Amino acid sequence: MKCPFCGFQDNKVTDTRPSKDGKSVRRRRECLDCSRRFTTYEYVEKSPLLVIKRDGREEPFDRQKLLIGIMTAAHKRPVTRQEIEKIVDGIEEHFFDLGNLTVPSRSVGEEIMKRLKELDEVAYVRFASVYRDFKDKEEFLKEVKDLKDAPKKNPE
Repeated sequence: MKCPFCGFQDNKVTDTRPSKDGKSVRRRRECLDCSRRFTTYEYVEKSPLLVIKRDGREEPFDRQKLLIGIMTAAHKRPVTRQEIEKIVDGIEEHFFDLGNLTVPSRSVGEEIMKRLKELDEVAYVRFASVYRDFKDKEEFLKEVKDLKDAPKKNPE
């Protein structure tokens, strides 16, 4: 690990502890040349998750793409950035936990809709209208009716 201040290659670890989220290790290091201290984080390297598009192409899972799509659907809704980040984290973790490194894009979209429906129904309908590519107002109205007729979850 190069010192970010002088570029010297050798350093010593002065402190090691788990990060706040428990998914990484925080290390304080001291450069053996200039004696300045700096922090590094160590993460488990995960194999890349691939998304299989409807046309059969594979592309890397793009967290940013999910964030933007959900943020667009939740625009001007009482949904925080942290709630959106939590949805994306949960989706990413869900697919990694399945152990399969390739995921159909349809599964990703359905997982987003499931989580958005619980968070904000308007954002859900907005996302569904783009994701499901409604052809006319009847398809849209059917989705809203299904949402309206669905039993509400009791907050506990």
